[in-house]
Amino acid sequence: MAGTFRAVFLAAARRLKPAALLAASLALAAVSACNTGSVLSLQPAVDVGSQTAAVPQYTGMQKLVPSNPYMTQAAYPRMDEPMSPVEQIPASETDCRQQLKRLDVAYTDVAPIHEGQCGIDYPVKVSAIGGIQMKPAATLTCDMAATFAAWTKNELVPSARWRYFSGVRTIHQGSSYSCRNIAGEGVLSEHGKGNALDVMSIELNNGDDIDVRKPGLFAFRTRGFLNNVRADGCQYFTTVLGPGYNYDHRNHFHFDIKNRKNGYRACR
Repeated sequence: MAGTFRAVFLAAARRLKPAALLAASLALAAVSACNTGSVLSLQPAVDVGSQTAAVPQYTGMQKLVPSNPYMTQAAYPRMDEPMSPVEQIPASETDCRQQLKRLDVAYTDVAPIHEGQCGIDYPVKVSAIGGIQMKPAATLTCDMAATFAAWTKNELVPSARWRYFSGVRTIHQGSSYSCRNIAGEGVLSEHGKGNALDVMSIELNNGDDIDVRKPGLFAFRTRGFLNNVRADGCQYFTTVLGPGYNYDHRNHFHFDIKNRKNGYRACR
């Protein structure tokens, strides 16, 4: 078909004036360069390069504006409805929050935290465990919050009642979520994942404020209480570090739920 057209064109060209002949020649060149199909056919030519892919078939308004996913078939912008907290949170996180409620933990859900390699996808901010205040409120993963709450109710409170005949009023914490490495190492601390909490002191209902720092030689009751805190914590947390371990932990107990191979726990 293209050969026939070219023959017709050449025959007609002999009867044209030079200027008209030049214009017709340019038109033929343009058609030949831009079209791989027939110039007499209504079917459009397609790119036949090596990167050619199948052309998707769109319907409705998407056929007119396939690059704009926010256009609907009615040509109005699509407004995404915000998801409810229940829809946004995975089932495991929902179950964990039910556990917090069973443990009588006062908490609030806070926005996801993402800071480089640090962060918490679904953080909670714990302000109290039953009648025990957390000062300041601690930002943690739900799993860490539930673990700490279980330890507090099942171990810390009974130990305080046994040693001091008093309940616990306040837990004073020094660090919950914090984006940092382990001191002296290039390894991300569990604080940077929201899986750790540092306890500085424990205030009792009778007014005693038990500092976690290593007690004096004759402070038998305090020493016994802190030994219970350390030993009982190892049943709940995978890491318990406190005074006597190193200088960095001289004034607090560090608790975390780091996941280690073979279930190893570091209690020192």
